[in-house]
Amino acid sequence: MGDLGGPGIIAERLAAVKAELPAGVTLVAVSKTQPPEAIREAYAAGQRHFGENYAQEWRQKADALSDLAGLTWHFIGGLQTNKVKYLAPRAAWIHTLDRDELARELGKRYAAAGVTARVLVEVNLGGEAQKSGCAPDRVDGLVALARDLPGLEVAGLMCIPPPGDDPRPHFIRLRALRDRLGLRELSMGMSADWRIAVEEGATLIRIGTALFGERPSRD
Repeated sequence: MGDLGGPGIIAERLAAVKAELPAGVTLVAVSKTQPPEAIREAYAAGQRHFGENYAQEWRQKADALSDLAGLTWHFIGGLQTNKVKYLAPRAAWIHTLDRDELARELGKRYAAAGVTARVLVEVNLGGEAQKSGCAPDRVDGLVALARDLPGLEVAGLMCIPPPGDDPRPHFIRLRALRDRLGLRELSMGMSADWRIAVEEGATLIRIGTALFGERPSRD
């Protein structure tokens, strides 16, 4: 069940992080591979935004936690077009839009469900071949396409800096790109670097290990 650390520890960790957050920054608790009980504990402590990486795992949790009013789901993992059907309409935020065909599928599914998804374009600032994300020189075109699709609201940008790099230059570049495009949201910063992300203008931070402890292995 993961390193929950005993009763109340998640609530304590949440309070410690939130105490450092300025107004206007939303904490997304990354609950991937964590059991529904851990999410319930965080919810009881006042947390409402949760992030999941795997569509089918998320769907099972969404079913198990459907009684929790006001819980907002963020999908933050790489997304195949054939998994979009699992997300609409319950995942309110999609952080990983990175290509035209995914935008079209998201728009189709969410429009058919009569809801609007708030999407963030994931930008591969480090040029990592093994990592998902839109190349910086293709962001303008993808944003323009998504803005014209029903069922989508282009809210902002997201990035994950390459491991081992100083994250600050990547966060600065993402903020500059966001500003040029006239968007609002910046999803950047995780357990190891969220304070730097907040300094550089993050509006959404994605924290898992620092709240829930080490993740259980995923079979």
